[in-house]
Amino acid sequence: MSTAVSEKSGTWRNWAGNVTALPVREVTPASVDELSAAVRKAAEDGLRVKAVGTGHSFTAAAATDGVLIRPQLLTGIRKIDRAAMTVTVEAGTPLKRLNMALAREGLSLTNMGDIMEQTVSGATSTGTHGTGRDSASIAAQITGLELVTADGSVLTCSESENPEVFASARIGIGALGIVTAITFSVEPVFLLTAREEPMTFDKVTADFEELFTENEHFEFYWFPHTGNCNTKRNNRSAGPENPVGPVRGWIEDEFLSNGAFQVANLLGRAVPAAIPSIAAFSSRVLSARTYTDIPYKVFTSPRRVRFVEMEYAVPREALVETLRELKAMVDSSTLRVSFPVEVRTAPADDITLSTASGRDSAYIAVHMFRGTPYQAYFTAAERIFTAHEGRPHWGKVHTRDAEYFSRAYPRFGEFTALRDRLDPDRRFANDYLRRVLGS
Repeated sequence: MSTAVSEKSGTWRNWAGNVTALPVREVTPASVDELSAAVRKAAEDGLRVKAVGTGHSFTAAAATDGVLIRPQLLTGIRKIDRAAMTVTVEAGTPLKRLNMALAREGLSLTNMGDIMEQTVSGATSTGTHGTGRDSASIAAQITGLELVTADGSVLTCSESENPEVFASARIGIGALGIVTAITFSVEPVFLLTAREEPMTFDKVTADFEELFTENEHFEFYWFPHTGNCNTKRNNRSAGPENPVGPVRGWIEDEFLSNGAFQVANLLGRAVPAAIPSIAAFSSRVLSARTYTDIPYKVFTSPRRVRFVEMEYAVPREALVETLRELKAMVDSSTLRVSFPVEVRTAPADDITLSTASGRDSAYIAVHMFRGTPYQAYFTAAERIFTAHEGRPHWGKVHTRDAEYFSRAYPRFGEFTALRDRLDPDRRFANDYLRRVLGS
Protein backbone atom coordinates (compact mmCIF):
# COMPACT_ATOMS: atom_id res chain seq x y z
CA MET A 1 0.00 0.00 0.00
CA SER A 2 1.44 3.38 -0.94
CA THR A 3 0.99 6.78 0.59
CA ALA A 4 -2.04 8.72 -0.57
CA VAL A 5 -0.96 12.26 -1.47
CA SER A 6 -3.29 15.02 -2.60
CA GLU A 7 -1.89 18.22 -4.07
CA LYS A 8 -5.37 19.78 -4.15
CA SER A 9 -5.95 22.58 -1.68
CA GLY A 10 -9.11 21.61 0.16
CA THR A 11 -10.37 23.48 3.20
CA TRP A 12 -10.11 21.57 6.46
CA ARG A 13 -12.64 22.28 9.23
CA ASN A 14 -12.74 21.06 12.79
CA TRP A 15 -15.76 19.32 14.35
CA ALA A 16 -17.26 22.52 15.76
CA GLY A 17 -16.68 24.48 12.56
CA ASN A 18 -14.90 27.35 14.34
CA VAL A 19 -11.44 26.54 12.89
CA THR A 20 -10.52 26.21 9.21
CA ALA A 21 -7.23 25.67 7.38
CA LEU A 22 -6.09 25.51 3.78
CA PRO A 23 -3.10 23.13 3.49
CA VAL A 24 -0.91 22.99 0.41
CA ARG A 25 -1.29 19.22 0.32
CA GLU A 26 -2.63 16.30 2.32
CA VAL A 27 -0.81 13.04 2.95
CA THR A 28 -2.33 9.80 4.28
CA PRO A 29 0.64 7.57 5.12
CA ALA A 30 0.13 3.82 5.38
CA SER A 31 3.23 3.21 7.53
CA VAL A 32 5.62 4.98 9.86
CA ASP A 33 8.25 4.92 7.11
CA GLU A 34 5.89 6.72 4.75
CA LEU A 35 5.12 9.28 7.44
CA SER A 36 8.85 9.88 7.97
CA ALA A 37 9.28 10.36 4.23
CA ALA A 38 6.42 12.87 4.18
CA VAL A 39 8.08 14.91 6.93
CA ARG A 40 11.43 14.90 5.10
CA LYS A 41 9.74 15.93 1.82
CA ALA A 42 7.97 18.79 3.61
CA ALA A 43 11.33 19.99 4.91
CA GLU A 44 12.77 19.89 1.38
CA ASP A 45 9.84 22.00 0.20
CA GLY A 46 10.08 24.41 3.11
CA LEU A 47 6.62 23.49 4.42
CA ARG A 48 5.27 23.09 7.93
CA VAL A 49 3.64 19.79 8.91
CA LYS A 50 0.70 19.02 11.17
CA ALA A 51 -1.18 15.81 11.88
CA VAL A 52 -4.92 15.99 12.33
CA GLY A 53 -7.29 13.44 13.84
CA THR A 54 -11.05 13.85 13.97
CA GLY A 55 -10.91 17.60 14.59
CA HIS A 56 -12.49 17.56 18.05
CA SER A 57 -10.20 20.32 19.31
CA PHE A 58 -11.76 23.76 19.42
CA THR A 59 -8.37 25.45 19.04
CA ALA A 60 -6.23 25.61 15.92
CA ALA A 61 -3.68 23.18 17.41
CA ALA A 62 -3.77 20.99 14.28
CA ALA A 63 -4.29 23.69 11.61
CA THR A 64 -1.66 24.19 8.94
CA ASP A 65 -1.06 25.98 5.66
CA GLY A 66 1.60 23.40 4.81
CA VAL A 67 1.31 19.60 4.80
CA LEU A 68 -1.67 18.04 6.55
CA ILE A 69 -1.07 14.47 7.73
CA ARG A 70 -4.16 12.28 8.06
CA PRO A 71 -3.45 9.17 10.16
CA GLN A 72 -6.51 7.06 9.35
CA LEU A 73 -4.39 4.26 7.85
CA LEU A 74 -2.20 4.12 10.98
CA THR A 75 -4.76 2.23 13.05
CA GLY A 76 -5.10 -0.94 15.05
CA ILE A 77 -3.46 -2.69 17.96
CA ARG A 78 0.22 -3.54 17.46
CA LYS A 79 0.73 -5.60 20.58
CA ILE A 80 -0.93 -6.72 23.80
CA ASP A 81 1.52 -7.57 26.58
CA ARG A 82 -0.43 -9.41 29.27
CA ALA A 83 2.62 -9.83 31.48
CA ALA A 84 3.21 -6.08 31.60
CA MET A 85 -0.52 -5.31 31.23
CA THR A 86 0.03 -2.88 28.38
CA VAL A 87 -1.36 -2.40 24.90
CA THR A 88 0.48 -0.68 22.04
CA VAL A 89 -1.80 0.97 19.51
CA GLU A 90 -1.30 2.91 16.28
CA ALA A 91 -1.77 6.65 16.73
CA GLY A 92 -4.68 7.07 14.32
CA THR A 93 -6.87 4.51 16.08
CA PRO A 94 -10.16 6.00 17.31
CA LEU A 95 -10.71 5.64 21.06
CA LYS A 96 -14.00 3.90 20.31
CA ARG A 97 -12.23 1.20 18.31
CA LEU A 98 -9.59 0.80 21.03
CA ASN A 99 -12.17 0.51 23.80
CA MET A 100 -14.19 -2.10 21.93
CA ALA A 101 -11.08 -4.11 21.02
CA LEU A 102 -9.84 -4.06 24.62
CA ALA A 103 -13.23 -5.20 25.89
CA ARG A 104 -13.12 -8.20 23.53
CA GLU A 105 -9.75 -9.08 25.07
CA GLY A 106 -11.11 -8.73 28.61
CA LEU A 107 -9.13 -5.52 29.18
CA SER A 108 -9.84 -1.84 29.82
CA LEU A 109 -8.28 1.54 30.33
CA THR A 110 -8.58 2.70 33.94
CA ASN A 111 -10.21 6.02 33.13
CA MET A 112 -11.39 7.86 30.03
CA GLY A 113 -13.20 10.97 28.86
CA ASP A 114 -16.89 11.31 28.09
CA ILE A 115 -16.66 10.83 24.31
CA MET A 116 -14.61 8.37 22.27
CA GLU A 117 -14.67 9.69 18.71
CA GLN A 118 -11.14 11.13 18.87
CA THR A 119 -7.98 9.37 17.76
CA VAL A 120 -5.74 8.16 20.58
CA SER A 121 -2.97 10.57 19.58
CA GLY A 122 -5.26 13.56 19.22
CA ALA A 123 -6.94 12.90 22.56
CA THR A 124 -3.72 12.42 24.51
CA SER A 125 -1.73 15.19 22.82
CA THR A 126 -4.23 17.82 24.01
CA GLY A 127 -4.75 16.38 27.51
CA THR A 128 -8.21 14.83 27.16
CA HIS A 129 -9.48 13.63 30.52
CA GLY A 130 -12.49 12.29 32.33
CA THR A 131 -13.11 12.64 36.03
CA GLY A 132 -11.42 10.77 38.85
CA ARG A 133 -10.50 10.96 42.50
CA ASP A 134 -7.48 8.69 42.08
CA SER A 135 -7.19 8.00 38.32
CA ALA A 136 -5.99 10.73 35.98
CA SER A 137 -6.18 11.68 32.29
CA ILE A 138 -5.80 9.33 29.35
CA ALA A 139 -2.24 10.63 28.81
CA ALA A 140 -1.34 9.71 32.40
CA GLN A 141 -2.01 6.07 31.46
CA ILE A 142 0.70 6.13 28.76
CA THR A 143 3.80 4.04 29.43
CA GLY A 144 5.52 4.48 26.06
CA LEU A 145 5.44 6.65 22.93
CA GLU A 146 6.80 6.52 19.40
CA LEU A 147 7.04 9.72 17.39
CA VAL A 148 8.50 11.00 14.15
CA THR A 149 10.68 14.03 14.80
CA ALA A 150 11.49 17.00 12.58
CA ASP A 151 14.31 15.28 10.67
CA GLY A 152 12.10 12.28 9.89
CA SER A 153 13.72 9.97 12.42
CA VAL A 154 11.67 7.74 14.72
CA LEU A 155 12.10 8.29 18.45
CA THR A 156 10.78 5.99 21.16
CA CYS A 157 10.43 7.09 24.74
CA SER A 158 9.31 5.80 28.12
CA GLU A 159 10.32 6.27 31.76
CA SER A 160 13.54 4.35 31.00
CA GLU A 161 14.18 5.36 27.36
CA ASN A 162 14.52 9.07 26.56
CA PRO A 163 12.74 9.89 29.83
CA GLU A 164 13.02 13.66 29.32
CA VAL A 165 11.02 13.31 26.09
CA PHE A 166 8.52 11.00 27.76
CA ALA A 167 7.89 13.57 30.50
CA SER A 168 6.68 16.08 27.93
CA ALA A 169 5.53 14.19 24.82
CA ARG A 170 2.56 12.50 26.48
CA ILE A 171 0.83 15.88 26.16
CA GLY A 172 2.89 17.45 23.39
CA ILE A 173 0.23 19.56 21.58
CA GLY A 174 1.85 18.41 18.33
CA ALA A 175 4.91 20.56 19.02
CA LEU A 176 7.56 17.87 19.51
CA GLY A 177 6.82 15.53 16.61
CA ILE A 178 4.08 13.38 15.14
CA VAL A 179 3.03 10.56 17.43
CA THR A 180 2.84 7.23 15.58
CA ALA A 181 2.16 4.73 18.37
CA ILE A 182 1.18 4.81 22.03
CA THR A 183 1.56 2.18 24.74
CA PHE A 184 -1.10 2.34 27.44
CA SER A 185 -1.27 0.67 30.80
CA VAL A 186 -4.43 -1.48 30.97
CA GLU A 187 -6.14 -3.70 33.51
CA PRO A 188 -8.63 -6.56 33.47
CA VAL A 189 -12.04 -5.31 32.46
CA PHE A 190 -14.20 -4.34 35.42
CA LEU A 191 -17.72 -3.12 36.14
CA LEU A 192 -18.81 0.37 37.10
CA THR A 193 -22.08 1.33 38.71
CA ALA A 194 -23.27 4.76 37.66
CA ARG A 195 -25.71 6.69 39.79
CA GLU A 196 -27.19 9.75 38.14
CA GLU A 197 -29.50 12.07 40.03
CA PRO A 198 -30.61 15.69 40.15
CA MET A 199 -29.27 17.88 42.94
CA THR A 200 -29.43 21.60 43.68
CA PHE A 201 -26.46 23.83 42.98
CA ASP A 202 -26.33 24.86 46.62
CA LYS A 203 -26.23 21.26 47.83
CA VAL A 204 -23.57 20.16 45.33
CA THR A 205 -21.29 23.04 46.21
CA ALA A 206 -21.88 22.69 49.95
CA ASP A 207 -21.23 18.94 49.88
CA PHE A 208 -18.61 18.86 47.12
CA GLU A 209 -15.70 17.61 49.24
CA GLU A 210 -17.81 14.79 50.61
CA LEU A 211 -19.13 13.84 47.16
CA PHE A 212 -15.60 13.94 45.76
CA THR A 213 -14.09 11.91 48.59
CA GLU A 214 -16.73 9.19 48.69
CA ASN A 215 -16.77 8.42 44.95
CA GLU A 216 -14.09 7.15 42.58
CA HIS A 217 -15.48 9.29 39.78
CA PHE A 218 -17.77 12.24 40.50
CA GLU A 219 -18.97 14.87 38.05
CA PHE A 220 -21.90 17.19 37.67
CA TYR A 221 -23.58 19.59 35.30
CA TRP A 222 -25.00 22.95 36.38
CA PHE A 223 -27.74 24.46 34.21
CA PRO A 224 -27.19 28.24 33.95
CA HIS A 225 -30.18 30.45 34.83
CA THR A 226 -31.27 27.78 37.33
CA GLY A 227 -30.22 26.45 40.71
CA ASN A 228 -30.29 22.91 39.37
CA CYS A 229 -27.58 20.33 38.65
CA ASN A 230 -27.43 16.77 37.43
CA THR A 231 -24.82 14.61 39.21
CA LYS A 232 -23.09 11.38 38.21
CA ARG A 233 -21.16 9.02 40.48
CA ASN A 234 -19.23 6.08 39.01
CA ASN A 235 -17.82 3.44 41.34
CA ARG A 236 -16.40 -0.04 40.80
CA SER A 237 -18.90 -2.81 41.30
CA ALA A 238 -18.92 -6.55 41.91
CA GLY A 239 -21.92 -6.75 39.61
CA PRO A 240 -24.06 -8.14 38.23
CA GLU A 241 -24.26 -6.18 34.99
CA ASN A 242 -27.37 -4.06 34.79
CA PRO A 243 -27.04 -1.92 31.66
CA VAL A 244 -29.39 0.87 30.71
CA GLY A 245 -32.38 -0.65 28.94
CA PRO A 246 -32.67 0.03 25.22
CA VAL A 247 -35.90 2.02 25.53
CA ARG A 248 -34.78 4.23 28.42
CA GLY A 249 -31.31 4.54 26.94
CA TRP A 250 -32.77 5.78 23.67
CA ILE A 251 -35.14 8.20 25.42
CA GLU A 252 -32.53 9.76 27.72
CA ASP A 253 -29.25 9.43 25.78
CA GLU A 254 -30.49 9.89 22.25
CA PHE A 255 -33.81 11.73 22.33
CA LEU A 256 -33.45 13.98 25.38
CA SER A 257 -29.66 14.49 25.43
CA ASN A 258 -29.26 14.81 21.66
CA GLY A 259 -32.48 15.10 19.64
CA ALA A 260 -34.66 17.21 21.93
CA PHE A 261 -31.62 19.10 23.19
CA GLN A 262 -30.74 20.03 19.60
CA VAL A 263 -34.26 21.39 19.06
CA ALA A 264 -34.12 23.31 22.34
CA ASN A 265 -30.81 24.91 21.36
CA LEU A 266 -32.10 25.85 17.92
CA LEU A 267 -35.07 27.51 19.60
CA GLY A 268 -32.78 29.29 22.08
CA ARG A 269 -30.54 30.54 19.29
CA ALA A 270 -33.55 31.93 17.43
CA VAL A 271 -35.23 33.35 20.56
CA PRO A 272 -32.57 34.02 23.24
CA ALA A 273 -35.17 35.35 25.68
CA ALA A 274 -36.61 31.82 25.89
CA ILE A 275 -33.34 30.28 27.11
CA PRO A 276 -33.94 30.63 30.89
CA SER A 277 -37.29 28.84 30.53
CA ILE A 278 -35.71 26.17 28.35
CA ALA A 279 -32.91 25.74 30.91
CA ALA A 280 -35.41 25.32 33.74
CA PHE A 281 -37.23 22.64 31.75
CA SER A 282 -34.02 20.89 30.62
CA SER A 283 -32.66 20.72 34.17
CA ARG A 284 -35.74 18.81 35.33
CA VAL A 285 -36.35 16.46 32.42
CA LEU A 286 -33.65 13.88 33.24
CA SER A 287 -34.67 11.62 36.13
CA ALA A 288 -32.48 9.64 38.53
CA ARG A 289 -31.17 6.31 37.28
CA THR A 290 -28.64 3.65 38.27
CA TYR A 291 -26.94 1.18 35.94
CA THR A 292 -23.90 -1.14 35.89
CA ASP A 293 -21.75 -1.90 32.85
CA ILE A 294 -18.18 -2.19 31.56
CA PRO A 295 -16.15 1.05 31.76
CA TYR A 296 -16.40 2.58 28.30
CA LYS A 297 -20.19 2.13 28.30
CA VAL A 298 -20.39 4.06 31.58
CA PHE A 299 -17.71 6.71 31.11
CA THR A 300 -18.71 7.72 27.58
CA SER A 301 -21.92 8.85 25.94
CA PRO A 302 -22.96 10.14 22.51
CA ARG A 303 -22.59 13.89 21.87
CA ARG A 304 -24.26 14.86 18.62
CA VAL A 305 -25.27 18.45 19.37
CA ARG A 306 -22.39 20.61 18.16
CA PHE A 307 -21.00 23.38 20.32
CA VAL A 308 -17.94 25.49 21.10
CA GLU A 309 -16.21 24.93 24.44
CA MET A 310 -13.81 26.54 26.89
CA GLU A 311 -12.47 24.54 29.83
CA TYR A 312 -10.11 25.53 32.61
CA ALA A 313 -8.42 23.50 35.33
CA VAL A 314 -8.27 25.28 38.68
CA PRO A 315 -6.74 24.01 41.93
CA ARG A 316 -9.30 21.59 43.35
CA GLU A 317 -9.59 23.55 46.58
CA ALA A 318 -10.63 26.62 44.54
CA LEU A 319 -13.45 24.88 42.66
CA VAL A 320 -16.45 25.85 44.78
CA GLU A 321 -15.48 29.51 45.03
CA THR A 322 -14.75 29.67 41.29
CA LEU A 323 -18.07 28.04 40.41
CA ARG A 324 -20.04 30.33 42.70
CA GLU A 325 -18.39 33.33 41.07
CA LEU A 326 -19.30 31.95 37.63
CA LYS A 327 -22.94 31.53 38.68
CA ALA A 328 -23.08 35.02 40.15
CA MET A 329 -21.64 36.43 36.93
CA VAL A 330 -24.24 34.68 34.77
CA ASP A 331 -27.10 35.58 37.12
CA SER A 332 -26.19 39.27 37.10
CA SER A 333 -25.57 39.52 33.36
CA THR A 334 -27.71 39.70 30.24
CA LEU A 335 -26.07 36.52 28.92
CA ARG A 336 -28.32 33.70 27.73
CA VAL A 337 -26.58 30.32 28.10
CA SER A 338 -28.36 27.23 26.80
CA PHE A 339 -25.65 24.65 27.55
CA PRO A 340 -24.93 23.21 31.01
CA VAL A 341 -21.57 23.81 32.71
CA GLU A 342 -19.61 20.59 33.24
CA VAL A 343 -17.49 20.02 36.38
CA ARG A 344 -14.93 17.20 36.79
CA THR A 345 -11.75 16.45 38.76
CA ALA A 346 -8.31 14.86 38.33
CA PRO A 347 -5.44 14.06 40.69
CA ALA A 348 -2.03 15.62 40.22
CA ASP A 349 0.23 14.02 37.61
CA ASP A 350 3.86 14.38 36.49
CA ILE A 351 3.37 15.35 32.82
CA THR A 352 5.13 18.63 32.02
CA LEU A 353 2.20 20.50 30.41
CA SER A 354 -0.70 18.55 31.82
CA THR A 355 -3.41 20.81 33.20
CA ALA A 356 -3.09 18.69 36.38
CA SER A 357 0.71 18.84 36.43
CA GLY A 358 1.83 18.97 40.04
CA ARG A 359 -1.57 19.81 41.55
CA ASP A 360 -4.93 18.21 42.27
CA SER A 361 -7.30 19.85 39.84
CA ALA A 362 -10.94 20.53 39.11
CA TYR A 363 -12.24 21.31 35.63
CA ILE A 364 -14.97 23.76 34.73
CA ALA A 365 -16.16 23.62 31.12
CA VAL A 366 -18.44 26.22 29.57
CA HIS A 367 -20.16 25.64 26.24
CA MET A 368 -22.22 27.52 23.69
CA PHE A 369 -24.35 26.05 20.91
CA ARG A 370 -22.61 26.21 17.54
CA GLY A 371 -23.54 29.36 15.66
CA THR A 372 -24.35 31.29 18.84
CA PRO A 373 -22.05 34.22 19.79
CA TYR A 374 -19.86 32.93 22.60
CA GLN A 375 -17.17 35.58 23.05
CA ALA A 376 -18.86 37.64 25.79
CA TYR A 377 -19.63 34.57 27.90
CA PHE A 378 -16.21 32.99 27.43
CA THR A 379 -14.39 36.28 28.11
CA ALA A 380 -16.25 36.78 31.39
CA ALA A 381 -15.72 33.14 32.40
CA GLU A 382 -12.03 33.26 31.50
CA ARG A 383 -11.55 36.33 33.68
CA ILE A 384 -12.84 34.32 36.64
CA PHE A 385 -10.82 31.20 35.80
CA THR A 386 -7.52 33.03 35.40
CA ALA A 387 -8.04 34.86 38.70
CA HIS A 388 -7.88 31.40 40.31
CA GLU A 389 -4.65 30.35 38.54
CA GLY A 390 -6.59 28.42 35.92
CA ARG A 391 -4.90 26.42 33.18
CA PRO A 392 -6.89 26.13 29.93
CA HIS A 393 -7.36 22.82 28.14
CA TRP A 394 -4.97 22.80 25.16
CA GLY A 395 -7.71 21.77 22.76
CA LYS A 396 -10.43 24.18 23.89
CA VAL A 397 -11.03 27.88 23.29
CA HIS A 398 -8.88 30.28 25.33
CA THR A 399 -6.92 33.50 24.84
CA ARG A 400 -3.80 32.74 26.93
CA ASP A 401 -0.25 33.07 25.59
CA ALA A 402 3.28 31.87 26.35
CA GLU A 403 3.84 34.59 28.95
CA TYR A 404 0.82 33.36 30.91
CA PHE A 405 1.81 29.71 30.61
CA SER A 406 5.36 30.41 31.76
CA ARG A 407 3.79 31.49 35.07
CA ALA A 408 1.05 28.85 35.17
CA TYR A 409 3.38 25.88 34.59
CA PRO A 410 6.53 25.57 36.74
CA ARG A 411 8.08 23.25 34.12
CA PHE A 412 7.14 25.33 31.08
CA GLY A 413 10.80 26.10 30.32
CA GLU A 414 11.58 22.38 30.36
CA PHE A 415 9.05 21.84 27.55
CA THR A 416 10.21 24.75 25.40
CA ALA A 417 13.86 23.70 25.76
CA LEU A 418 12.96 20.21 24.57
CA ARG A 419 11.07 21.72 21.65
CA ASP A 420 14.15 23.75 20.72
CA ARG A 421 16.16 20.52 20.68
CA LEU A 422 13.69 18.33 18.78
CA ASP A 423 12.28 20.92 16.36
CA PRO A 424 14.74 23.81 16.06
CA ASP A 425 13.39 24.84 12.63
CA ARG A 426 9.76 24.69 13.85
CA ARG A 427 8.70 22.11 11.27
CA PHE A 428 5.63 21.41 13.42
CA ALA A 429 4.80 25.02 14.23
CA ASN A 430 1.63 26.92 13.47
CA ASP A 431 0.03 30.15 14.70
CA TYR A 432 -1.52 28.49 17.74
CA LEU A 433 1.76 26.99 18.94
CA ARG A 434 3.56 30.28 18.38
CA ARG A 435 1.03 31.94 20.67
CA VAL A 436 1.03 29.38 23.47
CA LEU A 437 4.70 28.33 23.39
CA GLY A 438 6.45 31.38 21.99
CA SER A 439 8.50 31.60 18.82
